[in-house]
Amino acid sequence: MVLSDQGAEVIKIERPIKGDPAREMAPIKKNAAGERNSGYYLRFNRNKKSITLDMTKPDGQGVYKDLVKTADVVVENFKPGLAERLGVGYGVLSELNPLLIYTSVSGFGTDSRYQGPYSDRPAYDIIAQAMGGLMETCGQDPEGAPTWLGVSLGDSISGLWAAFATMLALFQRTITGQGQQVDVSMLDAMVALSERAVMARSLTGQSITRGVERFIAPWGPFRCSDGYVALICAIEADWKKFCQAIEHPELLDKPDIQSGPGRCEYRDQWQPLADAWFGQRTKQQATDELLAQGLPVGPVQNADDMLHDEHLHARQMLPTIEDPIIGGYQMAGAVPKLSGSESFIGPAPTLGQHTDVVLQGLGYTPDRIAARRQQAVI
Repeated sequence: MVLSDQGAEVIKIERPIKGDPAREMAPIKKNAAGERNSGYYLRFNRNKKSITLDMTKPDGQGVYKDLVKTADVVVENFKPGLAERLGVGYGVLSELNPLLIYTSVSGFGTDSRYQGPYSDRPAYDIIAQAMGGLMETCGQDPEGAPTWLGVSLGDSISGLWAAFATMLALFQRTITGQGQQVDVSMLDAMVALSERAVMARSLTGQSITRGVERFIAPWGPFRCSDGYVALICAIEADWKKFCQAIEHPELLDKPDIQSGPGRCEYRDQWQPLADAWFGQRTKQQATDELLAQGLPVGPVQNADDMLHDEHLHARQMLPTIEDPIIGGYQMAGAVPKLSGSESFIGPAPTLGQHTDVVLQGLGYTPDRIAARRQQAVI
């Protein structure tokens, strides 16, 4: 999706009849005629072309190979080994197209050089977050249950790594003249996000866990009269500004709390004063006063707040898209802003919307297309 935002032609291959299982996942919205579309599907499939293709049939694999011959990149997230069993793994496809970049995204990795005991396991986002250390560090209660982060980081961050690695491989191809295989593991992507916890454990011998911060304070959400604001005092200069902002400069005279670890250990010396100050102000008032001191601070926003955020609209981060089935909807827009081009945000395709035009582009005649439709290949 992020590549298609920047102009890449992305052809999504779906199963005939049912298509991507995401098309059936909530939230579902219907139009007056009873036609339906899935918000889950719409989140990740804008700008793409959809063709239907039965990859278990020889003719389906033939169509796929014809596509691969014309492609710069193949991105797949089959279970490890499935592409090889179907006869469409990297070894086969790279012979058809030596310039091909073949990007695999899986739970635990597919590259035979880095096989481990989890390699054949199935995975979803929550599994990657759990095993990659994120859930252990999320939440306010150290005695409470680990918490899923509320965002599909196992999916989305793995996709971003895949996009980056794909572009890296394409760039390398301009130098070497050769394609290559790219292997992205969801677990690896989550471990990379847990880099702070890994480093802390390596240097201190202690594991970071939820509700317990040992190194930086003040840091976190602070409760105001109408919600929360987020703040971090990453350096001592920020701590001094914070004491001035909450009108307690005497805190600077307490030797035990003149470092981040000290403030973490002796919260009782400053936290009640800070909580009282925040509790007497709205989110906006607290944000304005702390910003006036030069501190990094912002209100904790929900989706409704973001949809009304003038800055996000100025950044074109909340575009409205017209879907042919359910009409207009808003979604998160493209992140990178390039001076030499503009991103494009268009609707997600209906199932098989582009099958005929894509096959025609490969040189298939109407009769060949009709024959494959008759055979339920497409």
